[in-house]
Amino acid sequence: MTAREAGRVALRKLLQRTGIIDESITPLSTDPAEVVQLLGTPWYDDRLVRLANELGRDPDSVRAEAAGYLREMAASLDERAVEAWRGFSRWLMRAYDVLVDEDQIAALRKLDRRATLAFAFSHRSYLDGLLLPEVILANRLSPALTFGGANLNFFPMGAWAKRTGAIFIRRQTKDIPIYRFVLRAYAAQLVQNHANLTWSIEGGRTRTGKLRPPVFGILRYIADAVDEIDGPEVYLVPTSIVYDQLHEVEAMTTEAYGAVKPPEDLRFLIRLARQQGERLGRAYLDFGEPLPLRKRLEELRADESGSGTEIERIALDVEHRINRATPVTPTAVVSLALLGADRSLSISEVLATVQPLASYIAARHWSVAGAADLTNRSTIRWALHQMAASGVVLVYEAGTEAVWGIGEDQHLVAAFYRNTAIHIFVDRAIAEMALLAAAEISERSANGSVLPATVRDEALRLRELLKFEFLFSARAQFEKDLADEVRLIGPVEDTTKAATAEQVRHLLESADLLLAHLVLRPFLDAYHIVADRLAACEDDAFDEQAFLAECLQVGKQWELQRRIANAESRSMELFKTALRLARHRELVDEAGDSDSRDIAERRREFADEIATAIRRVNAIAELARTR
Repeated sequence: MTAREAGRVALRKLLQRTGIIDESITPLSTDPAEVVQLLGTPWYDDRLVRLANELGRDPDSVRAEAAGYLREMAASLDERAVEAWRGFSRWLMRAYDVLVDEDQIAALRKLDRRATLAFAFSHRSYLDGLLLPEVILANRLSPALTFGGANLNFFPMGAWAKRTGAIFIRRQTKDIPIYRFVLRAYAAQLVQNHANLTWSIEGGRTRTGKLRPPVFGILRYIADAVDEIDGPEVYLVPTSIVYDQLHEVEAMTTEAYGAVKPPEDLRFLIRLARQQGERLGRAYLDFGEPLPLRKRLEELRADESGSGTEIERIALDVEHRINRATPVTPTAVVSLALLGADRSLSISEVLATVQPLASYIAARHWSVAGAADLTNRSTIRWALHQMAASGVVLVYEAGTEAVWGIGEDQHLVAAFYRNTAIHIFVDRAIAEMALLAAAEISERSANGSVLPATVRDEALRLRELLKFEFLFSARAQFEKDLADEVRLIGPVEDTTKAATAEQVRHLLESADLLLAHLVLRPFLDAYHIVADRLAACEDDAFDEQAFLAECLQVGKQWELQRRIANAESRSMELFKTALRLARHRELVDEAGDSDSRDIAERRREFADEIATAIRRVNAIAELARTR
């Protein structure tokens, strides 16, 4: 579509809004290919008529409404617009050097010749939707169309972006069945046309740095298209995008403290563009193992246990593969060290924390961003200087040696960077906690033995407590990983045999690395605030907004009293997840139809459960301090 044609489209939309002309239900010269194809396809019209009958509406009015939605979302790839957009994208991403694995690209290039590629990417920045399409084109893959939220379709960028492959879709479509039908039909036509696609599987940017739970909408529409069309295989390509640092994180952390998110508009874009003038290191784009969608759907449907949950299981599989592809950045491990210490450290002290982490990362075969050596003093010094330049870290150099610490009100920013790698350490942290819990239980029991089943049960209990916070593997795999983690903690000949409490405690005390306090304490502290306020809640009607506001206030009080480790636990995002868990356990009695004494008792038990976990994580912190 040329600029002149885009102007004609804008004029037509204006005339339609004023009622001067109606939406055309026949193809127009300005329509993208998929719109022309759908409007002339018998199955599309047949289903629209069927939908009109179900809704009790006139078929022509439904056709016109559907045509409007179709033109609203349909994108094109205008060569001149794409070239101009690529220049704009590179300028907007000027804060970063972009690193891509050439071997991964070469493998995708072979796959691209015979299949449709659907890139499901992690979403940490507004830049993601610019970075991935640019990398695709720069590396001679077939161009991709990108699904994005309609909130980004603002003047004057929206019309330009649509001509470069941006598909803007509405988020709230539950009450618009015609829109949902059109989106499903449009996705099917894209798959039929062998168009590559990209979208955020999380649905929106993470506010914590780690993956959010998957959103199933786009994946479901692509799966429907695969079912209906006898075309090429669609490979889901798990795509990890991670940055050394991001200008956007500070704004997201203010939202975590209760601020209202500003709208995406021209002022937002100008502000974002100005920020990118300050260099922030590197952006890393990595691809996980592609997943053949048609084949995987067939496998799950052949397995009775997978029937009916195919999309959910595939989405989780994609997210696991994204995590597996996500490299550890030096910024992440430095943030982990400084947040865990919650005091200023010399560079030697930072290295003393990071070196066993690096050994653990190597033992688990996780990649490090840019193949950096995390045990190298220069690598750690560079990360500290970069974080100091952006204000996340403060350095004091007037004494005998420089010391580095988290800046004032920067704990959530540092936590965001730590959380980009936290999925690597969660199983290890849970293994430590489970060993300590099992040792305590055995010391109270008659025989005094630490049974492997007890370690497993305590790990599963903690996994259940944190299941809305982290992306865990299936239970069988989790139990296998747990045994592997116990072996990595120390020399254990056989994890299936019982041990004494003394042996287990010695195992923890002699471990080269203890992680539970570095990884789990911030989340447990936040959960403790929510559980404490829930236990104290006596109102019949539960007001969520008022409750979360109270949690923020009490969190600040506890921070000042040092009842929580630091300010990162005082987070609206963490409070919301804790409240989600409480709802899952039926501890939030919004309807008021449960026995008040029963729910009060269960709320106290919930608070006690978290308090016990915090006591144990603090015990591990003390072990780490005195090693």
